[in-house]
Amino acid sequence: MSKIAITGASGLIGSALVGDLREKGHEVLRLVRRHVASADEVQWDPKNESIDIAALAGVNAVINLAGAGVGDKRWTSSYKNEILNSRVSSTRTIAKAVEELKPDVFISASAIGWYGETGDRGVTEADRGGDDFLAGVCEQWEAAADLAPSVRTVKIRTGVVLDPTGGALGKMLPLFKFGVGGKMGSGKQWWSWITLHDQIRSIQFLLDSDLSGPVNITAPNPATNSDFTAALARALHRPALLPVPGIALKVALGGFSSELLGSKKVLPEVLTSAGFAFDYPHVAPALTALTVSD
Repeated sequence: MSKIAITGASGLIGSALVGDLREKGHEVLRLVRRHVASADEVQWDPKNESIDIAALAGVNAVINLAGAGVGDKRWTSSYKNEILNSRVSSTRTIAKAVEELKPDVFISASAIGWYGETGDRGVTEADRGGDDFLAGVCEQWEAAADLAPSVRTVKIRTGVVLDPTGGALGKMLPLFKFGVGGKMGSGKQWWSWITLHDQIRSIQFLLDSDLSGPVNITAPNPATNSDFTAALARALHRPALLPVPGIALKVALGGFSSELLGSKKVLPEVLTSAGFAFDYPHVAPALTALTVSD
């Protein structure tokens, strides 16, 4: 049994990870910004870069998943600052604590936004970063994780996480259930996705491995938006006849529309080379499994 500390424990990935780790017998400490309310909570204030480091003594691993959601609000100047600062300040805070605590491993969140626009070109961990807003965020985000140089550090570049309870799929399901879903823009853009199930399994794999550095957390078979939406419609036994024009997304969502209309064809070379086997490597069976109750 290990003692594992997690930031961002109340999010889509974090809450699932906490439950899974506890089912496997691990002791999990959740970092919270409010006053602690239970023995499994540790207080921290990433905005002011303070943390109750004494309460983390003896941890074997630290997993950092904190950060404001990129799709939660319209990308105003102030919210773009929040997206950046929430990631950099939280990662800097926990990385400094990690360097002092010396756990066996530090797993810190990043995203495939690192690569920027890739078009039809498949990219791996060896490729350079992009030059748009989120690529810049990811660069600073990952740099903050480097503040724990004496600890094995893994930077997980996560793709579109699929689960019916939240994230992109959670937002798309109501539309597709009513038969009013369809491709977004041209539909030719690549979406690099992963089921929440495989996301949790991959983090478990990284905890137990000796891997370090950037690791793409995406399924090995990216899908075009057109193929993705068609597969979702088939899984729900609904038509996908109402495409969403790109201009409509830009008007409705502002800067975030670039994440839906842009193309990121990201391949998990490090994971596959290390022998990780995905339970859901293809999008159609994944979406069928995730919507089976529908």
